Amino acid sequence: MHKQNKTKKNCALIGENNDLSGKIEIRARGGRIEIGAGNTLAGCMILETEDSKINIGDNVFINSGTIIDCAKSIRIEDDVIISYDCILTDTNSHSVHAEKRKMDMQMWKSGNYDWRDIAMKPIHIKKGAWIGARACILKGVTIGEGAVVGMASVVTRDVEPFTLVAGNPARVIRKLQRSDAGL
Repeated sequence: MHKQNKTKKNCALIGENNDLSGKIEIRARGGRIEIGAGNTLAGCMILETEDSKINIGDNVFINSGTIIDCAKSIRIEDDVIISYDCILTDTNSHSVHAEKRKMDMQMWKSGNYDWRDIAMKPIHIKKGAWIGARACILKGVTIGEGAVVGMASVVTRDVEPFTLVAGNPARVIRKLQRSDAGL
């Protein structure tokens, strides 16, 4: 069924000087994880499909309890901080139609989950962004360079560079100065 392993053993490409204490759940063979250098990754990365691709740049910090659930593509650029207990998911995971969900549990248990009718869109977290604790980043979202997502926010739309957003759903609180970001 599903395989759970230490992070280093399941990366297709991994840089130097990483602290990888998190785990990976492989739910379908063929997914790929690429990790740059100088990272601390304590969260859980899930490869849902054979097309799943997680790409993490350099100098990224992902705290414990964070789940990166990838069915399509999740890209995290350099110098990003993702606090604890965050969720990044590039998919709805299940059909919105009850009739189509009836067999989900049986298919999942057998390792033959059908992703064909499930909505998926890539997530992209750009350089220098900071995602606050317990935030949720949903499918199709791009977090701009140097942006900040407030604690417990639910991000359903793109966040412009150097912008602070917060709330459920997340909304713009204020623009940030590029000079404050040090980027």
